[in-house]
Amino acid sequence: MNYLKKSIRFIKLFVFGSLLFLSAQSCERNNNEPIVRDDTDTSGTNILAPCENGFADIYPCNDYDLMAQIPLTTFGAAEGNDSWGWVDPTTDKEYALMATDTNVSFVDITNTNNPIYLGNVPTATTSSPWRDVKVYKDHAFIVADNAGNHGMQIFDLTRLRNVTNPPETFTPDAHFTGFGSAHNVVINNMSGYAYIVGTNRSGPFAGGPLFINIQNPTAPVSEGGFGAGGYSHDAQVITYNGPDTDYTGREILIGSNENEVVIADVTDKSNPIKISDISYSNVGYTHQGWFTEDSNYFILGDELDERDIGTNTRTIVFDFSDLDTPSYHMDYFGASTAIDHNGYVKGDIFYQASYRAGVRMIDISQIAGSTMTEIGFFDTHPENDNTGFNGAWNVYPYLPSGNIIVSDIERGLFVIKKSGS
Repeated sequence: MNYLKKSIRFIKLFVFGSLLFLSAQSCERNNNEPIVRDDTDTSGTNILAPCENGFADIYPCNDYDLMAQIPLTTFGAAEGNDSWGWVDPTTDKEYALMATDTNVSFVDITNTNNPIYLGNVPTATTSSPWRDVKVYKDHAFIVADNAGNHGMQIFDLTRLRNVTNPPETFTPDAHFTGFGSAHNVVINNMSGYAYIVGTNRSGPFAGGPLFINIQNPTAPVSEGGFGAGGYSHDAQVITYNGPDTDYTGREILIGSNENEVVIADVTDKSNPIKISDISYSNVGYTHQGWFTEDSNYFILGDELDERDIGTNTRTIVFDFSDLDTPSYHMDYFGASTAIDHNGYVKGDIFYQASYRAGVRMIDISQIAGSTMTEIGFFDTHPENDNTGFNGAWNVYPYLPSGNIIVSDIERGLFVIKKSGS
């Protein structure tokens, strides 16, 4: 009997103690976390390879995860080059446009767990290691260099909504043949003009920018060009709203012209005016640049100085607060000897495709004080960060989701994202 009483007493004490423990745990969870796990929270589940201990799978990284990766063989290509992005205004789906030696391929990356290769627009002529693409009014505009009479292909991206049996081989919606080969196409979305750069040096504008009115995307109209600055390898064109009030509302072109940067007012297509030019020390090849968002500074990449001069990755910054008298501001040097290629600004971050060093994310919030600081990277070329023409060609950081498109010469399409975002 005593044994039975003791057993009952023990059970009561155990139950009472358990209730106290559960009550305490319940109060603690009320303060710090939901009592019931929210199974609808899928944050992080779309990550293909998180950046952990300096690597995402085989790729060196810092604070950027690998969301998706598609090899060139999927696109029927041997080399990758340019890339861009598009958001469908009706469905909000996000797409990567991947340029290769043989085509421009289209990938639905809305769900990075299941990227869908929808198809491609084949080259208009021959294969080329230099193919570039931009987007205006839901149309892709495609050019190629060293590709004969390639001209500019125009593809209505809304056709991607209706692909039922991917991948498809698409016929362009228009083909502009007012020029042959071109190194790049630059678009000012505010004005509706495409600027074709890197055309034939023996042409009427000596390889300077051509002006193409694309306000009706499938019926482009040639409106002249600008030859006073010489051959233009790349450019940025904006409707200006920067600190130099002399040019407010004007259409300003910044040309990266092999050995100098040229600033021009191209508002009047029949009478473009050169405003100024500027060069810098140890020129290798003036390649490509981008304004800071306040238009105070222009961040330039020289493609050959690392190889020919022997520096670490060098980025040159100019003060463009007065377009008539631009001035040198600073040099920024990276941690390796990799060659920088294309770079773009979003907010206070400069996203730099840096060939063998992958993509580097550089804080430019203190650029006025001549300070730039690398805050992250994702290296698509894990073999090394040496000087050479391999690895990351381009980066596109403007998708609303925060996904970032990277095109790699050997490894194809990457989608990356800041860790924890």
